[in-house]
Amino acid sequence: MSESNNTERMLRSHLTSVKEDLMTGVSFMIPFVTIGGIFLALAYAVGDTESVFSNTGSAGWFLAQVGTAGLTIMVPILGAYIAYAIADRPGLAPGFLLSYLIQDGAVVAEAAKVIGISGGEAGAGYLGAIVAGLLAGYVARWFKGLDVPEFLAPMMPVLIIPVATMAVLTPIMLFVLGVPVALANAGLTGFLEGMQGGQAILVGTILGGMMAFDMGGPVNKVAYVFSTGLITEGIYAPMAAVMIGGMVPPIGLALSNFISPHKYAAEMYENAKSGVVLGFSFITEGAIPYAAADPLRVIPAVVAGSAAGGAASMALNVTMPAPHGGIFVIPLSNKPFMFLACIILGSFVTAAVALVLKPDFEDRVDAGSESSSASASPSDD
Repeated sequence: MSESNNTERMLRSHLTSVKEDLMTGVSFMIPFVTIGGIFLALAYAVGDTESVFSNTGSAGWFLAQVGTAGLTIMVPILGAYIAYAIADRPGLAPGFLLSYLIQDGAVVAEAAKVIGISGGEAGAGYLGAIVAGLLAGYVARWFKGLDVPEFLAPMMPVLIIPVATMAVLTPIMLFVLGVPVALANAGLTGFLEGMQGGQAILVGTILGGMMAFDMGGPVNKVAYVFSTGLITEGIYAPMAAVMIGGMVPPIGLALSNFISPHKYAAEMYENAKSGVVLGFSFITEGAIPYAAADPLRVIPAVVAGSAAGGAASMALNVTMPAPHGGIFVIPLSNKPFMFLACIILGSFVTAAVALVLKPDFEDRVDAGSESSSASASPSDD
């Protein structure tokens, strides 16, 4: 039994470490996504949406170049800093170059021909960057652990480890992993681009619900990373569903508190005021005080509201090219008023479900006191 427990403990520790490495990569990537998404949205606003890239020399064209550069470089940055989180400086360059290499659709397509497969012209996308970053980090860390002669030690982090890591992983990423990942990325992109009706609503429901489920935890981060990565593929609707799903919980619970303050502790009323600000700033963690006080009732309420907002957003084909910013980037949406309407819808759903599920605060305290007294009273036996 103890051996089984040790194995489980080691597995959990490794998964936690992988999650932290991924989030390091994401945290460094986000500024590039933000710059790229906002400048590209501004380019479309300033220039003609249809001809902004062909109208060279115009203000819209220059803005589009900045936006395209940000969205192009963000994928290698993701791979680079995942590798950096694992192996420190020796992993940075291999992580970047491997991720950059498999974004080139022409290179991946030629690699596919070599192994007798057709496809890969779209590149491996952010999925490939995650794989490349993890592998580069682990291989570079292994090289770091080798005992080498003292005269080689100064050259290890800047010369030997990066070059050796690239030499080992380039054929693996191109001919073993890169092509399948590129095909999977193309399939995912095609599915998301072709979503209609029920498919779009289902995806929006899932992404919105995930954003609210643990309010900034691992499930929330999976949905966020997924939608952020899709921005590089020019797919912006999931990002709108995710942002709406992350904004709804604090706003909806604050609304519930304003409507029925007797269902909450008195001190939560002040928290509701800050919750509105945090919600509109896309800081889902503003709902955590409510969830900590009454998780069994609050979590279903916020998941229901965020799922409703995300589903409505996808059904209406609302998009968001920026990965963060909350209310400040709503003007960048293709349908800003619908974006706001989805937030309001989700918030009202959360407030309604919370009001139905939650008893009056005093009744809940009294019930808890009676339960404690009953369990503490001595038995007649």
